[in-house]
Amino acid sequence: MKRTLTVIFVSMIFMVQVLQGVVPRKWDTRNFRDFLKGKFEGISVSYEGVLSLSPNEEKIEAPAEEFFLSLLFDQEGVGYLGTGHSGRIYKISKAGQLELYFQVPEMDIYCLAHDRGGNLYAGTSPNGKIWKITPEGKGEIFFNPRERYIWDLLFTERGVLLAAVGESGGIYEITPQGEGRLILKAEENHILCMEKARNGDLIAGSGGKGLLYRIPQGKTASVLFESPYEEIKSITLDREGNIYAAAGGEISKAKKEEKTPVSVRTETEVTVTASSTSADLREAPSLDRSQPSTLFKIGPDGVPKNLWHSNEELIYSLLWQEVERKLIFGTGNKGRIYVVDKDEKVSLLVQKDSEQVYSLLPFDSKIYTLSNNPSNLSILHSDQRFEGEYLSQVLDAKTISTWGKIKWEAQTPTGTILQFQTRSGNSSMPNDAWNAWSPPYQRNTGEQILSPKTRYIQFKIIFKTQSGKVSPQLQKVTLFYLQANIAPVIKKLELLPANEVYLKPPEQKEVIWGLDVDLSEKIEDKDKSKISILAKKAEKKGFQTITWEAADENDDKLLFSLYIRGEAESRWRILKEKWTDKIYAFDTLSFPDGVYFVKLEASDGLSNPEGVELKSEKTSRPMIVDNSLPAIRNFQVTRDGNKLVVTFQAEDILSHIEEVRYLIRPNEWKSIFPIDGICDSMIEDFKVNLTLPPNFDNLITVKVIDSYHNIGVYRKTF
Repeated sequence: MKRTLTVIFVSMIFMVQVLQGVVPRKWDTRNFRDFLKGKFEGISVSYEGVLSLSPNEEKIEAPAEEFFLSLLFDQEGVGYLGTGHSGRIYKISKAGQLELYFQVPEMDIYCLAHDRGGNLYAGTSPNGKIWKITPEGKGEIFFNPRERYIWDLLFTERGVLLAAVGESGGIYEITPQGEGRLILKAEENHILCMEKARNGDLIAGSGGKGLLYRIPQGKTASVLFESPYEEIKSITLDREGNIYAAAGGEISKAKKEEKTPVSVRTETEVTVTASSTSADLREAPSLDRSQPSTLFKIGPDGVPKNLWHSNEELIYSLLWQEVERKLIFGTGNKGRIYVVDKDEKVSLLVQKDSEQVYSLLPFDSKIYTLSNNPSNLSILHSDQRFEGEYLSQVLDAKTISTWGKIKWEAQTPTGTILQFQTRSGNSSMPNDAWNAWSPPYQRNTGEQILSPKTRYIQFKIIFKTQSGKVSPQLQKVTLFYLQANIAPVIKKLELLPANEVYLKPPEQKEVIWGLDVDLSEKIEDKDKSKISILAKKAEKKGFQTITWEAADENDDKLLFSLYIRGEAESRWRILKEKWTDKIYAFDTLSFPDGVYFVKLEASDGLSNPEGVELKSEKTSRPMIVDNSLPAIRNFQVTRDGNKLVVTFQAEDILSHIEEVRYLIRPNEWKSIFPIDGICDSMIEDFKVNLTLPPNFDNLITVKVIDSYHNIGVYRKTF
């Protein structure tokens, strides 16, 4: 009894397998780009495509604010957190305790700065002002440039405060007494960021045309670099004088419209007092953006280099670490932090729960991160996490599929664990209707996937270690699957006009495309199934060309068979079997005149075993074979001097009369019209009065052309 059941079970498995396409497929996730399509929780991926546990992240208790926009630490280690849209500044003690420090009437605090006396300066927006807050927590408006936004603040070695503003776009130099002088007036709407170079030059990035400025002390500013984007959002510099610039947003209007470069005026001086006001208010720009972004490195020679690019992630923050000689940058809307090493190789360091990594701030050998959506304040440590999880992208198998084995390549040192699981479903986004996660898979050499067969599948990997000094390392995941076989679909079947053929490209020699050739040669050709727009049309008497469009969801190779039958027949006769092109031409001269139908059959037999292949078929519209010549009957000619009266009847049994001409030499061929004035019937009557030319030949020739370009000719002397 057990033997019988075993045989039945094996037979059932075989029956399930033979219902599938014969060629199994595999899904490889094996490099940096592949892995980036998934989601990381406590996992890093190197530029080589190796996954491991990421650096540890310590979350700091923070207030429930909509946005965290700025962070600053004083020399004593006390932190100040600027927020939006409530306009609050929080003080963070060295022990990590938070308290509300100051509140401004404006919505957002985009930047903070400290002077040598311990005073805190806050740049606010909209209705942008700079507030000065004493160590005792008392504040007043220090400077009002009548701008909507104060984007960045920076103190020089001389104790002068620089402020980058928008929407007029410029940089103010502000004395300790609160008097400002405009040292940069640009045509862009915003100056978004500033950094001081080691030689004292000021480097600034703009929004509107995405320019990078160099402003030497006491000299005229110049455009150092023009990006193809709307804005230079963040900049940082290393000791060698290299400038790293995060450019992003839409392609700039200057590039689209090819406008002239921005003119910069630094000689203008504007004195503004603290009593100035601005009546035009505008909400701060949304942080929720997903736009193209590029990280540029501009060398001391001014030559830019592209270090990183994304069409989905926008760089918000940059941080240069001189000791390690590496660049760290934060992006949105996936909340990722990347690192660029000394060889300019980019790796993913960590992915956060928040969508945007808005700011990166080094302090006391730590990296503080401000994130938004939701707002978050945390410290990125150098030590490693003990656990993490990688969630792959969803694989679309295109149709219901049977899952095969999952295997992987990895190193699991002593004390480390890798745990693989899969889940499957029939919706493109995982939801409650998906099947639950499978039990863990253990064998990296290959283990049968336990998730039910569906169209979509996803895997996750859990990384664990008992020590913060060693991590599992994963290089590759392979998942095998077999699609359910789906019949081909014939989308279109068309008959070209009679006698119209394509000449076979690319040589355009007199070779009719689609005319029968050796099948073995056709199967080797891959791209001849599409009619090229370069193919030349020609007219070949008696030929009929058929074209079609067909597709297979399994991407199976297709074979086509063509059949033909007469209108009064019930049996289909083979026209051509095992054809791989999507065009076929045949000579109709061997067929009696009449009305026919063509049937196209598409089979996926090349990719499936015999008996399992699937077929579909489509029948054409009626096709007329008309190779008979039109007849000219009752032809009569009556002459009266130089006048000639000609009467006759033109007839075709299958198609209408299209054109009639006559010739009396030495004249050329001339058209004549029937009695009813238009050639549109299978029988047309003609009566024409002609004037004979001088020195005429007493022979008239009439040529009748039907709609299938058959030509009947009649000659008569007079």
